Amino acid sequence: MMSGESEGAAPAIGGLDRLLLDAKLAVPRPRPGSVSRAGLIATARASQCRVVGVTASAGYGKSTLLAQWARAEDRRVVWVSLDRFDDDPAVLLSVLATAYARVSPTEADLLADMRSPGVSPLGRAAPRLASVLRTSPAPFVLLLDDLHELRSSACHDVLGVVISGIPRGSQLVATSRSEQPHLPRLRTSADAIDLGARELALDAAGAEQIFAAVDVEISPELAAAVTERTEGWPAGLYLAAAIARDSPGQAMAVSGEDRYVADYLYRESLSQLPESTQTFLRRTAVLDQLHAPLCDALLGRTGSQRQLRAIEATNSFLVPLDRGRSWFRYHALFREFLLGELRRIEPEVVIKLHLRAADWFESHGSQVLALEHLLNTFERDRCVRLVTELVQPIYSAGQISTVERWLSALGDAAISAYPPLAVLAGWITSLTGRTTEAQRWAAIVEAASFDLVPADGTASFDSARAMLRAVMCAAGPEQLMVDANFAVAQEPPWSPWRDTALLLSAHAQLLAGGVDQACALFADASAAGAALGNTDTIIDGESELALVAMDRGQWATAADHVERALAVIDEHRMQDYAASVIAFAEAARLAVHRGDLIEADRQLTQAMRARPSCTFALPFLAVRGRLQLAKVYWITGDATTARHLLREIDDILLRRPALGALVDEVSDFRGIVTSSPQAGAAGVSPLTPAELRLLPYLQTHLTIGEIGQRLFVTRNTVSSEVASIYRKLGVSSRNAAVQQATAIGLLGA
Repeated sequence: MMSGESEGAAPAIGGLDRLLLDAKLAVPRPRPGSVSRAGLIATARASQCRVVGVTASAGYGKSTLLAQWARAEDRRVVWVSLDRFDDDPAVLLSVLATAYARVSPTEADLLADMRSPGVSPLGRAAPRLASVLRTSPAPFVLLLDDLHELRSSACHDVLGVVISGIPRGSQLVATSRSEQPHLPRLRTSADAIDLGARELALDAAGAEQIFAAVDVEISPELAAAVTERTEGWPAGLYLAAAIARDSPGQAMAVSGEDRYVADYLYRESLSQLPESTQTFLRRTAVLDQLHAPLCDALLGRTGSQRQLRAIEATNSFLVPLDRGRSWFRYHALFREFLLGELRRIEPEVVIKLHLRAADWFESHGSQVLALEHLLNTFERDRCVRLVTELVQPIYSAGQISTVERWLSALGDAAISAYPPLAVLAGWITSLTGRTTEAQRWAAIVEAASFDLVPADGTASFDSARAMLRAVMCAAGPEQLMVDANFAVAQEPPWSPWRDTALLLSAHAQLLAGGVDQACALFADASAAGAALGNTDTIIDGESELALVAMDRGQWATAADHVERALAVIDEHRMQDYAASVIAFAEAARLAVHRGDLIEADRQLTQAMRARPSCTFALPFLAVRGRLQLAKVYWITGDATTARHLLREIDDILLRRPALGALVDEVSDFRGIVTSSPQAGAAGVSPLTPAELRLLPYLQTHLTIGEIGQRLFVTRNTVSSEVASIYRKLGVSSRNAAVQQATAIGLLGA
């Protein structure tokens, strides 16, 4: 099945991606001649507020203020320049963790806790990062530039949890063009200070400094007049100074109206440049980051390094991203203008430029950035194939939102037209518990045909379809056996899907009652998974082998299998993954056998927490995991939870009634439960999967209605589930629920 890779959950970071990451995390140098913001910085630092928001429209010098703040700090500085590719909660948390780990070497392994499809960003990764920040041995300042690039509610939810971990004495400072969602609540508790356009506007003295930086003399009276006409808008003053330098006497041409329609100012500035420079600026504006070799490839000529240096020396709107000044970006407002000019003057070259950029990134090992450019073109076939190649590694890095964004950008029609990608969509929706979508994709795949070699690494589309059909097991164990055996015959030993085929064949044998044959196949699947780096295959195979060994009284052998499964879970942070449920259940059973009820309770909690990912889309995993949990709860005296798990199994069997020998096992255990006096014992039921999905949102400050919007349920449903959570946890408030859930292991790392 789709899972993490042996070299870490994320795809390996190549040289180009490492350079880009370094640029994101490097503190930029303030431009020479920038107006000092020392007073504002001192005020914000002295406020002792944990959070500082710098909120204003483009051109107010927010990034400059942040860069000056970084240079003025005596605390540890953690810098992150956010961009549109960070609009994924897993990516955002990974970037924040990487940035913090660079200034706190003792947290070098923090990144691994953020990156895995088996780690819930809101329920586990964000609380883990918040906990690390909360216990920081030294004060720090976390500087986030361009927070407005985060548009998804999921990113703001996890950021809110991270903010809760900023300790007294440390600060988070974020710049944004738009209202920062976390600020209103923090302002009411006097825990945040907000610097807006009024505070960032420059006065006449600032205007004089800007004009002096470009060697233009200006009288105090004219400085005051220009400041009044631009309303202190820093970008307007910089442009007025540039225009005055190139066209003496024209500084007063800038009017207050122009700060809302900056095109005039930019056009005046741009018109003074040689035509070749104007063309360079327009065409390179399609790039999020500029690099001389990339610009050369984009323009089909050499000399971009010299051009960039010349522009940097004379233009306030080219921002260096690294200390070596090899990577740059345009000021956001200037780039928007340049893109508008490109579409107006040369609309026919836009797609060609994106294609050239895609070719360059792909040839330099950055398929993700290549894809981002390709999505701006009409080359849908190439996009589809690249997405198909990237889905598994990007999903394995926990970047599910990124995968979903790509699939949404392609659209259902394009995905359906390339059946191997539809298969992957079916896997993703099955593994993430989106059962309605999983069934829809399964139906699309079932009706499709495809004769070429798939780009996902499977031997054939028929093999890929057979494995998806097998894992969903909608047609019963006989069809599962046929599909699994077909895939085993199709996938050669070197196939990245070989272990999945073996694993499914093992499950088919188990449902057919062939325990010995299943054990041999589980062992082969686990070994193949280890060779391929497919972690969930190892977890599932070793857990099933442990279960059989325990049933046969081979406890030492079972302990070895459990140890291997748990080691993989811990190493690759797979705690919230579907295959981990049975591993935790068997670990709990082993602990009970050893008489260690505290360890048994810990493992049971982990299993119960992970079970929402086990739905009827993965029926034999979902039923077997719950059955093993129910048995452990039963032998530890918790009949209420055992009965509750049986009811969950019944719900799954309503949709997937044909599960062979597993149905008989459930029936046998149900007979024990119903015939025992223990069945009448009263107790508190566990949190349901729906309540577990809601629980992480209690850490946020979202309203009941807003939580309902996140989960696509009604406000009444959320209210009912929250009340049930309070009752089961024995609390009466959100804070108390979060504290209790964290204490017993249902939230946090």
